This record gives sequence, structure tokens and C-alpha cells, in this order.
Amino acid sequence: MPLQGEYAEEKTGWVKDQLAKIDESGTTEAVDVMGMPVVVYTMRGAKSGKLRRVPLMRVEHDGVYAAVASKGGAPEHPAWYRNITANPEVEVQDGPDKHDAVAREIDGAERDEWWERAVAAYPPYAEYQTKTDRQIPVLLVEPTQ
Repeated sequence: MPLQGEYAEEKTGWVKDQLAKIDESGTTEAVDVMGMPVVVYTMRGAKSGKLRRVPLMRVEHDGVYAAVASKGGAPEHPAWYRNITANPEVEVQDGPDKHDAVAREIDGAERDEWWERAVAAYPPYAEYQTKTDRQIPVLLVEPTQ
């Protein structure tokens, strides 16, 4: 069932610009980061309950996605991490296609395997991990249908 409700206003300029380009074109292919593709996750805010859209690097394997909570190697998790762990039902937009999914944080060998995929999809993740003492969370986002 698609997420419904009021959308929160995006305050971060570059994110707002990326989302506007995606909305105008109807596809995530309208934007990239350093030539690498992104997907958009729509999730419910943990505090506000409003819907929030977050463009993240595209890490996909066999129809399953990984959302990497890197925040560029900052010492704290990105704000969206709390939202997706509190409300794991999300919508994923990859290109023009959208589907419902459920997110779950992974660890151990499963995380190691997906971390390799994440670094292959977006090499700066490896550098981000060296900048922080926290282990960067990886969440699998699996289709519900």
C-alpha cells in the first residue's frame, strides 16, 4: 500500500534541487552524484509523521536495495536513519518505477557482502568509513510485492 500523508518541506537546498529535477522529469535518471545513479526513498518522519523523500546512492542487487547511512563519514547518523528505523515501510523510486518496500538493518556477513556492493556502486563510501568511529549502517530495502 503506497505511503499516504502530508509531505515535509525539504530544507536542504541541493536535496530540494535534486527532487525538483526528478519530479519534473518523472525519473531518478535526471540526477546523479559524480556520474553515479541515485534512487529516492520516501519514508515517514519518526517525530512529525510527515512523509520525507531522500535521494541516496543506488545500491541494488536482484531487486533488493541497500540504503547506506553514511552522512559523508560524519560522527552521527543522518536524520533519515532514525526515520527509516522507526517506520521501515518505504517507497523506492528507481528511474521512473516506484514500489513499496520494507527496510531492515543488517550486520555480520550479510552486512559485509552488501558493504562490498555499496562501495562498488559508490567508491567514496570506503573513505567515509575511515572518517568516523561508528560503523556506517546498511539497511536492506526489500520489495513487499
